[in-house]
Amino acid sequence: MSQKMASTPDPHCFANPGVPFNPEWLADIHINRSAVERRTACLVARRSLTNQWQTAWLLKAISCIDLTTLSGQDTPGRVRRLCTRARAPLPEVLQKALAVESLPLTTGAVCVYHQMVETAVRALEGSTIPVAAVSSGFPAGLSPMETRIAEVTASVAAGAREIDIVITRAHVLNGDWESLYREVRAFRTACATAHMKTILSTGELDNLNNVARASMVAMMAGSDFIKTSTGMESTNATLPVSLVMLRTIRDYHMRTGYRVGFKPAGGITTARAALHYMLLVKEELGDAWLTPARFRFGASSLLGDIERQLSQGNALCPYAGAEAGY
Repeated sequence: MSQKMASTPDPHCFANPGVPFNPEWLADIHINRSAVERRTACLVARRSLTNQWQTAWLLKAISCIDLTTLSGQDTPGRVRRLCTRARAPLPEVLQKALAVESLPLTTGAVCVYHQMVETAVRALEGSTIPVAAVSSGFPAGLSPMETRIAEVTASVAAGAREIDIVITRAHVLNGDWESLYREVRAFRTACATAHMKTILSTGELDNLNNVARASMVAMMAGSDFIKTSTGMESTNATLPVSLVMLRTIRDYHMRTGYRVGFKPAGGITTARAALHYMLLVKEELGDAWLTPARFRFGASSLLGDIERQLSQGNALCPYAGAEAGY
């Protein structure tokens, strides 16, 4: 498909305005699963970081959390409490004990269903914390396209500054990359100036080649982030899938100069697991990606475990000698 990009708002608003669809970039993708699994197995076997860096890594992890509630039991009160936690993710007494009370520590965003966007926006008024909405027929992405676009548009109008969209998995499974490009591009336009995170639902894409190609198409179409999962698939974020996505991000950056963010989501519930993902990002993409602008966790219970580890003073980081800092 050789055509100009669809009309969008000022591309300078985006981390990644996208590029025209190029099937040759997909033909170059061939993933060696065994090599990927060996690489990630080596990662988790590393020795622990010395104590002087433990707190810095975990504070950085907090700043990269999209604090999430996506439940049928969500109420305005529950969302407001979540927003209060996002503003002050650690108790004051723990901040003082760690001597970090002067840090402007918050979570990276609060992520909710469309119906709760206005509640979250009001609860976060006066802060810099963005509201992220899961829209476009989350989680299955099987609603009519008109309905999905309308939901994205409504979430932006309600004040969401980030939109987590879902793709039609059938486009990937059928190898219909042009249709996937057009779909994501339509969502990019509907997002207007809101940052767009594209959920690939990697556990439903059959193989790592599909994960890499879907990642590349999503970035070509203008995704500011690519995200592993909805958190509701049988298989969510994994280190092998994340490695493939990170290397595709690196490839896209080398081809275009645009830096796309990465969001692992689903099943990341412990501080130790979070540190594995942070280490992977640091080693594959470098410190420029270890920032809330380019890296997020999709999580609901991770913050609680990080708080417990900081309180107990026994968190173990698998990276020796890294100066992550906050």
